[in-house]
Amino acid sequence: MDSSILKGKWKQIRGELKDRWGELTDDELDQVEGETDKLVGLLQEKYGYTKEKAEAKVSEFVEGL
Repeated sequence: MDSSILKGKWKQIRGELKDRWGELTDDELDQVEGETDKLVGLLQEKYGYTKEKAEAKVSEFVEGL
């Protein structure tokens, strides 16, 4: 997964992240700051995903950009 895509377009894709994962708050997304590992951890925490599933979901999201 290319984390530079997430960082480079962070401000533009925050809304899309909230659309896909509605439980994520603005404050949480501020803390993620486009870092893939932080987003994966947040999805694990909020949705109970395994690390592998969270990584797969983020990869799928990035590929769809």
